[in-house]
Amino acid sequence: MATQQDLPERVEADFVVVGAGSAGCAVAARLSEDPATRVVLLEAGGEDRNRWIHIPLGFGKTFADPSVNWCYETEPDPGAADRRVFWPRGKVLGGSSSINGMVYIRGQAEDFDHWRQLGNTGWSFEDVLPYFKRSEHQVRGADGFHGLGGPLCVSDVAKHPICEAFISATTELGFPRNDDFNGASQDGAGYHQTTTRNGRRCSTAVGYLRPAMHRPNLRVITEALTEKILFDGRRVVGATFRRDGRLCTANAAREVILCGGAVNSPQLLMLSGIGPQQHLAEFGIPVVHHLPGVGQSLQDHYSAPIKLKSRLPVTVNDVMLNNARKLKAGLQYYMFHRGPLAMISSPAALFARTRPELASPDIKISISPFSAERPQDGLHPFSGFTSIAYQLRPESRGEIKLKSPDPFDAPAVHPNYLSAETDQQTIVAGLKLIRRILANPHMQPFVESEFQPGPAVESDGQLLDYARRRGGTVYHPTSTCKMGSDPLAVVDADLRVHGIDGLRVADASIMPTVVSGNTNAATIMIGEKLADIVRQPLRLAA
Repeated sequence: MATQQDLPERVEADFVVVGAGSAGCAVAARLSEDPATRVVLLEAGGEDRNRWIHIPLGFGKTFADPSVNWCYETEPDPGAADRRVFWPRGKVLGGSSSINGMVYIRGQAEDFDHWRQLGNTGWSFEDVLPYFKRSEHQVRGADGFHGLGGPLCVSDVAKHPICEAFISATTELGFPRNDDFNGASQDGAGYHQTTTRNGRRCSTAVGYLRPAMHRPNLRVITEALTEKILFDGRRVVGATFRRDGRLCTANAAREVILCGGAVNSPQLLMLSGIGPQQHLAEFGIPVVHHLPGVGQSLQDHYSAPIKLKSRLPVTVNDVMLNNARKLKAGLQYYMFHRGPLAMISSPAALFARTRPELASPDIKISISPFSAERPQDGLHPFSGFTSIAYQLRPESRGEIKLKSPDPFDAPAVHPNYLSAETDQQTIVAGLKLIRRILANPHMQPFVESEFQPGPAVESDGQLLDYARRRGGTVYHPTSTCKMGSDPLAVVDADLRVHGIDGLRVADASIMPTVVSGNTNAATIMIGEKLADIVRQPLRLAA
């Protein structure tokens, strides 16, 4: 790990990877497997030493901690009742894989087949499945859909009585039981799997980067905010970064690979002169290449919750409200890595269709055995649990724009939530479906009352208004540097930035459309695939 004392003002590498997040750790680890390839990995945040990163339920402690989190917020959004919506993104080794809810969902096979139908050769489900499998150490063992021995440990979660009742209720309502959302079909209800190993978070920093850190050809530089990409004409030759007040340069003999995520990658491109010409001119940024799609096509999963007071004291709230139970949970975790502190954000879920004519699920309903006003505010002072609904394939599109030419200033995020009518109808249908599930006899022993929105909120209009006022992101922004060949595409199918040599993007921003579920697994797959794309010509040359 580089320190101020041993860090020269200029470092040399074959590949400079910007961002040690979900994809960046995978890219750097895989490229550095070749001892002849020099890799420099730049991370704006610090090392993943915060203990709450590694305790699964500790994600709530990192949710608004600026030492590990960018703590972004959107501009006032009309679709969210003109509120600013909090957008946590990881600013630490592992990126958002170090602060997320640890749910392992790949998305539907149809998602990736759609990417291929949009003209992105090599991105069908058949094409990407080997990279999902290669990344994975599946505790259940290998099969046609799962791998063994990969860096990312994928584990089962412990059963919980509220989750058991939720699954029983949904199957009684006619939905299928599904014990593997990442198998042959996503349809139905069941338990999630999770990116944990033996009760501890398995981020990409833990799974990919830490085993690679001993390699002499990999240099990881933390607390290094990348300010600008460097060019020789239209070819990228490196990047400048600031560390401890010093401006340093990382020269790339082969390529620079941006892995900053859906917010930071388009921001850095624009700061460097790649983006919409008129927008860059507003800030006096010299245009290297007019690329109008940079920052456009933003997609995110917007959710609405129903929060319940529990009749039975079986929730995480009950544990944390009782000192004796809290102490017991702490001892249970530190001795055995089990119990409430080993719980992820939502242990169980239902993937369903809101309209019978749909070919695959368009809504996700998840269940969490705890409740809070907002994750950063702590748990409610009563026994409570939560169910949320979000549309899997939103039609609303937003954008990310610069606020200033200063790389230390956060960009402006305009998600345009619920601007499409289909999105409005789907979120309302999701809330209605949650109520159907809660009304089932299997759930009734746990439901004392509906705390939010409450029985007075009943009509479609009231439910939509509630979703706007009380809903929020489930932290899956994508597509701001999307892959394709249309006028708003930023990268091609090999993730090369259009019109520029020696520059690629590999993170959630390249998704042509957001996957149907949590985005972390697919982002890691993108990093795995990009590493292979880059290494292939090197192998041929050898």
